[in-house]
Amino acid sequence: MKKIIGYVVLGSIILFGLIQLVPYGRNHTNPPIIAEPEWDSPATRDLVVRACYDCHSNETVWPSYSNVAPISWLVQNHTDEGRGKLNFSEWGTRRYEVDELAETVANGSMPPFGYTPMHPTADLTPAEKQQLIDGFNATFR
Repeated sequence: MKKIIGYVVLGSIILFGLIQLVPYGRNHTNPPIIAEPEWDSPATRDLVVRACYDCHSNETVWPSYSNVAPISWLVQNHTDEGRGKLNFSEWGTRRYEVDELAETVANGSMPPFGYTPMHPTADLTPAEKQQLIDGFNATFR
């Protein structure tokens, strides 16, 4: 039994080392900022930066764990997907469903499950969420 456990541990270490060679998840670039919305207030912008910018802007802060596979794959995928759906740093280059911004915060679908434990500053209080919703509504209506 000890021999089997030893093989499993050794195999896991080798597999972990090999997946580090996969060339995905380390493209930690931040393209140039083209434009951002004209926020209704600095407070709204601060909340958006705190809770949304890591995935929805070209100002992503890449944490150290984003260099280690398989976590790097997840982080890269979420950032690519987030920027693809909504990018506050490329405002005005395409149309976004701005009506949905407040709704995604209100219904709890943003930030996504599992994001705030790794990014505690994005974990907004109920009052901050309401302030962000009000800020989205004031900015985009």
